[in-house]
Amino acid sequence: MREPIGVCVLIAPWNYPLLQMSWKVAPALAAGCTMVAKPSEVTPLTTIAFTRLLEEAGVPASVVNLVQGSGATLGPALTDTPDVDFISFTGGVATGRTISRVAAEHVTKVALELGGKNPHIVFADIGRSDAWNDAVDHVLTGVFLHSGQVCSAGTRLIVEESIADDFVADLARRAEKIRVGDGMDPTTETGPLVSEQHLAKVESYVQLGISEGAKLVTGGTRPGDPALAKGSFFLPTIFDRCDRSMRIVQEETFGPILTVERFTTEAQAIALGNDTRYGLAAGVRTSDPARGERVARALRHGTVWLNDFGYYTAAAEWGGFGQSGNGRELGPTGLAEYQEIKHIWHNTAPQAAGWFKG
Repeated sequence: MREPIGVCVLIAPWNYPLLQMSWKVAPALAAGCTMVAKPSEVTPLTTIAFTRLLEEAGVPASVVNLVQGSGATLGPALTDTPDVDFISFTGGVATGRTISRVAAEHVTKVALELGGKNPHIVFADIGRSDAWNDAVDHVLTGVFLHSGQVCSAGTRLIVEESIADDFVADLARRAEKIRVGDGMDPTTETGPLVSEQHLAKVESYVQLGISEGAKLVTGGTRPGDPALAKGSFFLPTIFDRCDRSMRIVQEETFGPILTVERFTTEAQAIALGNDTRYGLAAGVRTSDPARGERVARALRHGTVWLNDFGYYTAAAEWGGFGQSGNGRELGPTGLAEYQEIKHIWHNTAPQAAGWFKG
């Protein structure tokens, strides 16, 4: 049988605060657990509203408990304790490591989703057709949606050499038309970065890419619009002629930066796609179904989109390989994270064991 695992600590990030917290609270409630929910101190308002709605809906008092504050302040109390049975954390690798270490002292179960450096592989067999336009559109959306502040952002374009120049040119042309602006403006297509501190981090990665020898194709700066001068806005940025040794290829920038690598063979494409310490998500664009299946199976990533990118369903598990974390959210496995398995042996016709004769 399955029964509730017990008291859960749910720690959600700032980039999709309502979505990420709901991914944790819903299965915890369904499993019958009690929980402590901690949103990011940067974006707490949606979780406050969410917990109020849960109360109005009739969730009993003390089942969902909201705490607010920084991870540095609250982290030890939430994770370094024998009173917690399960910790679900979405965030950065460094914090995930810390949680794992302190939870291990109490043998507390932990599930971690720690981001990714996600490849989007495009084969030349898509041709100059609707499939080409679809690929351009999905690459742009995959990396520049939400200004790249997405754990599954397709920040590494791996494109076949024979089409690379034309494909990158089309990407740059389209990227330069993306409307960056205030999220309250209905014409805006992508908004600001979360903070000035994060903007400075993204800018430092652009300078790093230039110093590493990557070719800056477009972007790389803040917008020139005076109306955006006081916000943490940054233009969609594309670096071509990148290679696997560059830090901008290997490190999660968590901003609107696309790196472009090139390949000539299917085997090389797979090797590049797997050349990352992460393993959260990947995309494959091809007009050859057999090739798509081969490559998808060979990629060491928790989700692989074939001729698509960035779509989720609550029916399918979400999580990653390697330093993208462990455990899963969503789907049957996501629910099972919040359950313990118990075996009850009931002898309905008891009799003596008869092993010892004395």
